[in-house]
Amino acid sequence: MPANNKAQAMTTSENLTVHKSKASNNAAASNGAKEEDGTGVIGLDPWLEPFSYSLKKRYAAYKAWKQQIDEAGGYEKFSRGYEKLGFTISKDGITYREWAPNVKEAFLFGDFNNWASSSHPMKRDEYGVYEIFLPNKPDGTPAIAHESKVKITMIKPDGTRIDRLPAWIQRVTQDLSVSPTYDAVFWNPPKKYQWKNRAPSKPKSVKVYEAHVGIATPEGRVGQFTEFTANVLPRIKKLGYNTIQLMAIMEHAYYASFGYQVTSFFAVSSRYGTPEELMELIDTAHGLGITVLLDVVHSHACKNVLDGLNNFDGSDHQYFHEGGKGRHDLWDSRLFNYSSYETMRFLLSNLRFYMEQYRFDGFRFDGVTSMMYLHHGIGYGFSGNYNEYFGDTVDLEAVVYLMLANDMLHTLYPECITIAEDVSGMPTLCRPVTEGGVGFDYRLSMAVPDMWIKLLKEKSDDEWDIGNIAFTLTNRRYKEPSIAYCESHDQALVGDKTIAFWLMDKEMYTHMSVLTDLTPIIDRGLALHKMIRLVTHALGGEGYLTFIGNEFGHPEWLDFPRAGNNSSFHYARRQWNVVDDDLLRYKFLNEFDASMNNVETQINWLSAPQAYVSLKHQGDKILAFDRAGAVFIFNFHPTQSFTDYRIGVPNSGKYTVALNSDEARFGGHDRVSMDSEYFTTPERWCDRDHYIQVYIPCRTALVLVRK
Repeated sequence: MPANNKAQAMTTSENLTVHKSKASNNAAASNGAKEEDGTGVIGLDPWLEPFSYSLKKRYAAYKAWKQQIDEAGGYEKFSRGYEKLGFTISKDGITYREWAPNVKEAFLFGDFNNWASSSHPMKRDEYGVYEIFLPNKPDGTPAIAHESKVKITMIKPDGTRIDRLPAWIQRVTQDLSVSPTYDAVFWNPPKKYQWKNRAPSKPKSVKVYEAHVGIATPEGRVGQFTEFTANVLPRIKKLGYNTIQLMAIMEHAYYASFGYQVTSFFAVSSRYGTPEELMELIDTAHGLGITVLLDVVHSHACKNVLDGLNNFDGSDHQYFHEGGKGRHDLWDSRLFNYSSYETMRFLLSNLRFYMEQYRFDGFRFDGVTSMMYLHHGIGYGFSGNYNEYFGDTVDLEAVVYLMLANDMLHTLYPECITIAEDVSGMPTLCRPVTEGGVGFDYRLSMAVPDMWIKLLKEKSDDEWDIGNIAFTLTNRRYKEPSIAYCESHDQALVGDKTIAFWLMDKEMYTHMSVLTDLTPIIDRGLALHKMIRLVTHALGGEGYLTFIGNEFGHPEWLDFPRAGNNSSFHYARRQWNVVDDDLLRYKFLNEFDASMNNVETQINWLSAPQAYVSLKHQGDKILAFDRAGAVFIFNFHPTQSFTDYRIGVPNSGKYTVALNSDEARFGGHDRVSMDSEYFTTPERWCDRDHYIQVYIPCRTALVLVRK
């Protein structure tokens, strides 16, 4: 979600990392007996023992919901609400159903009946679901033509009439020349999309390319699905990313909201193209071996009434909590009532819909912190004290919804990936529901990008604390996988700058040409941009993420057209021209990103256990660690290079260079030969049984592998 809307909370890390040896000694406690009551997670983290009551209570609430769902046919049936509600099509005709318990009458109207508001009454059942069946015309064609506009009109108990867009509608369009509100469109193309490719297997090492289709064009307009498929997917493949996270796909009324004010949950944004064009994008990505995730917004909903869910049936509480509990003060939006049976059906069916209809491979859940706490993280600084995660401030209903969502997705789709956007550091977030966890596969390491921006804003190079950098990058919960990143869309938003711009904004438009002399500012910027990405990639988590364009050091910031900038698209686009120009130095950063990802594919450090940090030398500004058998050496010193510098290594033998940030093809100075060989000495050094001696130039990173 946009940075200015984020919960003002930051994880204080001292209390969050579970000591591995203690956790390992207690791992045996995580057995079947504990799993029955939700306390299996204590086996990995004995500090959770005092909160066993809260874990049991949470798990019992999950089990109670699960029993209700099982009685309704289980996840398989319960999550297919989109096949029952909304518009469904059979060989005999069209059925439309809508849950609207607060109204006494309902009618379907639209282009098909010349907008006669009372000619097609709907029948109500005992649960407040209204239904109408429209048989095919005598010639066999549907009673509602493809792309016809439709609405539901309802009469409240006080006799007033309200018109709404169907809640489960799968296509809405907007004609800003007529009205800022959306029109519901009956979508029934005569030619269905024919899928060509199978989804790839779940990646061993998740490397995520976070993308927004609308800004993926260099032109001052909204980009299209077809353009992304043709122009951006090949770039992502070449860069070595195996996962795409698509933002702002669910329909939202306000483009500048970055997709976080959803109006129609089952409709993909028409501003980018048709549903079939999104299917083709996903299908093509699958053909390239790329997994595709949807950035899903179930934390809140747009407060729009005419084209949203708010006050749908005239009541304040149909899908949402009523009163203040149902409103997010900071985001000015509505909050779901996760204890409601029909809201649960709506949200779980929404996830299932995108898995089935569009063949997404999983989800990044937005705003998880806001969901899990009654204070929504607003003005709340998390200290890491476990009482903050299991006390009265926790929204148990929302946490249980997340448990059910993860359990459903992993039950029905074992290869599914789920990622949580959480700044609080909630323990058990990424442990299986059967153990009493919340069930996510990964959490975003949100403290990491804040560390980098803080360093670049507030510290000179010689003030960088190497120990703190290593601590922040490694401070994550044992066996709760994290996705690390230097910058996502949040860091690029207006009011802030990309890392590249923080490093080089004074000269990015004057000295990025290879035909000009390499200035100290550009030299520093290129070097540190590479090192920041690599150390985050290798040390920061079990997955890695970048935001579209940051792989080549995209300049400036991100700002969508809005009243405050005269509706300008200038900053809502990607300047591919600068990386495609062989005379500009952006190409060096792009080439390094591809090499970094491809070397990881060979070494598989992301899927390996957490790195062992062998050296954090503050004076020399040297950071060294080993992971997956590879040795990583970083010299952050601005001026000092070192010859025959001792580095402890895990294994004996000969080491060679797998990646060198100082290569000329990466904009470096070629001070380290790629043919260099390093032989071990059998002597203990930095808690390793062997050491090698290396030449490590200033502002250079090396990755060495044993032959």
